[in-house]
Amino acid sequence: MTESKELKVRQKQEVSAPAEQTVPGPVFTPEVDIFETEKALTLLADMPGVKPAKLTIDLRENVLSITGDVDPAQAPDEEEIVVEYETGRFFRQFTLSEVIDQNKIDAQLKDGVLRLTLPKVEKATPRRISIKAA
Repeated sequence: MTESKELKVRQKQEVSAPAEQTVPGPVFTPEVDIFETEKALTLLADMPGVKPAKLTIDLRENVLSITGDVDPAQAPDEEEIVVEYETGRFFRQFTLSEVIDQNKIDAQLKDGVLRLTLPKVEKATPRRISIKAA
């Protein structure tokens, strides 16, 4: 398997202080699949339970950050008996290279899967230059 040079996964970083996180609760790393064509990269991220209103995709200084919050399923008057599905926040970051056209990134969220289309910058089209007689 070859590693794509257009998109690099940011290395895991340990949270050094509670001030790093502004919302209490666990933080999960969504699983991702990345596919490449000549024209674009497609990133699929599993984010079950995240609704579009609770999803933030931020791009700053070539770093693409994905944050999604999942609300607990239980009602306020219900008491926990068994909890096997933990809810909290999804968070993942990627470093984009100059090959990605950052102004044309498209995001869709459907059935708990985030689909990001990261178009590549169009290369100069080869052409023949005509010479005019003076």
